[in-house]
Amino acid sequence: MSEFRTPADLRYTAEHEWVRRTGDATARVGITDYAQSQLGDVVFVQLPETGAEITAGDSFGEVESTKSVSDVFAPLTAKVVGVNPDLDANPELVNSDPYEAGWLVDLEVGSKDELDAALASTLDADGYRAITQN
Repeated sequence: MSEFRTPADLRYTAEHEWVRRTGDATARVGITDYAQSQLGDVVFVQLPETGAEITAGDSFGEVESTKSVSDVFAPLTAKVVGVNPDLDANPELVNSDPYEAGWLVDLEVGSKDELDAALASTLDADGYRAITQN
C-alpha cells in the first residue's frame, strides 16, 4: 500500500515527522504525507521562534486541522535556526506539499557527529512505510 509518498532520501520518526539533512550539522523537518492525510485540511500551524532549543521526543509545535489539533515532536535535540515563513498565510502547504513548500523548521545541532547519531535513531523510508501499514 504505497498511496502515501515516502521519499527514500529522508529519515522518519514513528510520530510521523520527516528529517532532511541540509548540511553537516543542519536538518529540515516537516510532517509526512501520511500524517497530513490523517489530519485533513490544515488551517493553522504553531511553531517555535527561531533560536528556541528543542529536545528530541518533546512537542515543539502544533498542526491544527479541521478535524483535530496534533502535536509535532522534535526528531532530535537542536536549536531552531529557521521557521517556514509561508505557513502563517498558507498553512495548507502542509497538505499540498509536505516534503518541500510545507516544511516546518530548520534545525542545527552541535556537530556532524551529533547529527549522524540523531539520524541513526530514525527510520528509513521502508521502516516508516511498515509502521503506516499496521
